[in-house]
Amino acid sequence: MEYSPNGEIPRVSKVDSGTLELVRSLGVKIVTSANIIQNSTQLWTDKQLESHIIAGNKLTSIVQQAFNYIGETLESKPTEYDISRFIQSQFVDKNLALSDGPVVAVNAHSSDPHFDPKPDNSHVIKSGDWILIDLWSRLKSKNSMFADITWLAYVGEKIPNQHQKVFEVVIGARDVAVSYLENAFINGNLVQGWQVDQVSRNYINKSGYGIYFNHRLGHSLGREVHGNAVNLDSWETHDTRYLVPGIAVTIEPGIYLPDFGARSEINLYMSDEGPKVTTKKQESVVLINH
Repeated sequence: MEYSPNGEIPRVSKVDSGTLELVRSLGVKIVTSANIIQNSTQLWTDKQLESHIIAGNKLTSIVQQAFNYIGETLESKPTEYDISRFIQSQFVDKNLALSDGPVVAVNAHSSDPHFDPKPDNSHVIKSGDWILIDLWSRLKSKNSMFADITWLAYVGEKIPNQHQKVFEVVIGARDVAVSYLENAFINGNLVQGWQVDQVSRNYINKSGYGIYFNHRLGHSLGREVHGNAVNLDSWETHDTRYLVPGIAVTIEPGIYLPDFGARSEINLYMSDEGPKVTTKKQESVVLINH
């Protein structure tokens, strides 16, 4: 039934307690239908995967254009809101669907994973600023799938030591999750969503930044940016659904200090040949010079 023990997976916790009591009174053992629902409704076709990859490539191009645009217009004092509007204009030009977002967050604003720049809350971007951009979209075609990425940049010639250190921990936590999934596939082991979250979380804990990683590792992708398949989550929920071929997830560890935050977000598709990263990995902080 659409039931999750202790409500661990809210998206499949649909059956009321009275119905559960009635069915159990008949001597029936109730088990969750979470994996059945996922396998019957959330697996992608090859065409849907292709649409996701195209969207991801377009988003990567747009985020690079946004960083270039910041450098080109720095003397005009662009704000976070200005850059978000620029990104939205690129969505239109590249035939991507407009939804909410993007996140364009400078310095302390980047410590808010869901910062939404508006005219009245945006900071001017200037030399010495740390910038996080999180953008997501899909092709406008009806059956297309979302891509969702986050990149980081610094306005200047040399990244501050702490920013560089935090960035390296974040991409390390990202990559260890990918390696965990790859090794599990090689060894023929099925993996549940909470387990992947724990791998990255343990990595960040060992770095000493564990208390600053305050959201789940990732979510599923689909026709909505937050899809209905397995999430990489042992933090907000305890997701016991399996990562099976045909689904895609984000991997987006983050560290959010009082003065700045860092997140690196990639997308990964579970294919019949194993897990495949479908978006470009950021390996170094983008330097914006003017």
